[in-house]
Amino acid sequence: MKALKLLIGFLLIGTLMTSCYTEVILEDEFIGESGFNTAQALQSYDLWYVDINATRGNGEVPFLQRAFTISFDNGRIYANNNMVGLGKTGNGFGIEVGYFDVLPAAVEIDHDVDGLWLLDVFALNGNTLELYDASTDTSYFLKGYQLNRFDFDMVFYDNINYFLQEYDAWEKTFTSEEGALNDFDDENFLQFLSGNEGDFFRSSIDQGGTSINRLQWDFEGDYTIFDVENDETLKTLTLSYDFMGNDYFELYVINDSTIELYHPGSETVYEFKGRGYIQYLKTDKGSSEKKRKKISNPVMKVKRSRK
Repeated sequence: MKALKLLIGFLLIGTLMTSCYTEVILEDEFIGESGFNTAQALQSYDLWYVDINATRGNGEVPFLQRAFTISFDNGRIYANNNMVGLGKTGNGFGIEVGYFDVLPAAVEIDHDVDGLWLLDVFALNGNTLELYDASTDTSYFLKGYQLNRFDFDMVFYDNINYFLQEYDAWEKTFTSEEGALNDFDDENFLQFLSGNEGDFFRSSIDQGGTSINRLQWDFEGDYTIFDVENDETLKTLTLSYDFMGNDYFELYVINDSTIELYHPGSETVYEFKGRGYIQYLKTDKGSSEKKRKKISNPVMKVKRSRK
């Protein structure tokens, strides 16, 4: 079946250029003329950023719900489903997740995990597509970018909540000598999770180097990521412990496996390394569970105190 689908796809779009294809002006009339034009529109940009906050409808297309970006290239579909490795995995395109065929103003997607989906394709402007699933009456909105112009940092900071959840645990690897003693000095592991009632965390005072499956979680509570007014690259993190009050940090990303937490109350700097990376789709662990949802971080009016 896939071989036949690929053959049809190649007959329709084989003459199209790949990720270097020159941008075209997207118009609904243009897309509706033929499957050839639909393919041309889908491949007019290297990456399509899935603006999850713009989604309309109460249904769900699973592979779009979990993707940060999606790409269409000569019958194959690629997606960035993880923050870890964003901009590097698959030379920026992510991992291959399935195949597609084209129809006039529609695309049929055969996803490796989620199966067959027929989506209507609408051009809203020169770099925005709407993919509409009639079976769930749900629309996803995709904004097109060429790879060399795509701001991966923007996507990272806009979705940092998911980044924290892409490791089974974060292990403390550094504590600055400067800074007053405080209770957080004793906590050596953090875990960030998402549940039906919101995001929550757990922490452990187990000795560094303890394997993840042997950790005893000593504390737990809710956590909140805040945007900072007039500072797009700064996020703050509040850990709201059950029965113990709150801890407040400035959150800095060193790389896609290391974060820094600055504790203004004690002026202490902590570094944590991610342990147990969860790659969605490539492994069974979490692949069917992780889904993006509409997020609007609360805004905090503070100035960064970490120098």
